[in-house]
Amino acid sequence: MTHLWVRAEQRENEQRVGLTPDGAGRLVAAGIRVTVEQSHSRAIPIDGYAQAGCDIASENAWPRAPLDAIIFGLKELPGDGTPLPHRHIMFGHAFKGQHSGRVLLERFRDGGGTLYDLEYLVDETGRRVAAFGYWAGYAGAAVTLKAWAAQQRGQICGPVGVYPDKDALIAELDAELVSGNAPRPRAIVIGALGRVGAGAADLCTAMGVETTRWDMAETAHGGPFPDILDHDLFLNCIFARPGTPVFVPRAALGAPRRLSVIGDVACDPDSDYNPVPVYDRATSWEAPVLRVADAPVLDVMAIDNLPSMLPAESSRDYAGQLLPTLLSLTDPDSGVWGRARATFEAHVQGL
Repeated sequence: MTHLWVRAEQRENEQRVGLTPDGAGRLVAAGIRVTVEQSHSRAIPIDGYAQAGCDIASENAWPRAPLDAIIFGLKELPGDGTPLPHRHIMFGHAFKGQHSGRVLLERFRDGGGTLYDLEYLVDETGRRVAAFGYWAGYAGAAVTLKAWAAQQRGQICGPVGVYPDKDALIAELDAELVSGNAPRPRAIVIGALGRVGAGAADLCTAMGVETTRWDMAETAHGGPFPDILDHDLFLNCIFARPGTPVFVPRAALGAPRRLSVIGDVACDPDSDYNPVPVYDRATSWEAPVLRVADAPVLDVMAIDNLPSMLPAESSRDYAGQLLPTLLSLTDPDSGVWGRARATFEAHVQGL
């Protein structure tokens, strides 16, 4: 029997989950055993999983799970260097040249386990079967606007947190923009035709922000892109990969520009293909922006778990997208899962 083990997230401020109680019930009905760990922070209570027929385990018990269990989480595992013998479903961030990704792959190699990277669960056309992208874009645009509003007050953006729903986020953001007594800024979204860009553009529209929407057609020439510097806000919603052009080079830090906040929603500063190489590390909920220039000011927002600001909405959306693929776990070496395994094995062989 296929055994899916849903682990508690161990990263601070991470309240999302990739499976809802309704989805868990459907897996159980399909003959898949589901174990769900207790969690002190998960946005969806444990009671619903128990009622759906899941086994309940203690928080962070997954290292002691049966070796045939498939461990399912979202964000990274504790970086303790221990070998990983299980099959894991999660966002590994290890296949695009990230320097920290090599360490993770070595742990799988040493333990004999397998990584089914959620970013590489794709259909026959190469399209991801599920993504948090819309809510990453939505929340990322909101924090970028918060950073701009703080600049209008002569400040740097303060800590951000969890919101019960998007209406609460919009109400708070609107109050901050009004308090600045400045006209709404102009934004440019690159990747506007994708899920991430759609979320970012929708938030801007909801806030009355004039938005230029670019996608592959506008960036195909490879740059430079002086139009970006003529906007107040730049929202990068294209994930780094070989061939991705540089949108804002380091030379822009000292160039004449209107641009004062970059929201790097894709947030891949550790990649060799980072299209926004004016910063070198992710930001956090406690310190949402890095100030990379003072004259004129330029802040970079690069939080890498943005959908967690709206954990209930983003979890339900993502879990609904992913459920059909989870139902196919009874055959984890074919279809979507087989493609993900092949991607993992190719990268492990390259170590």
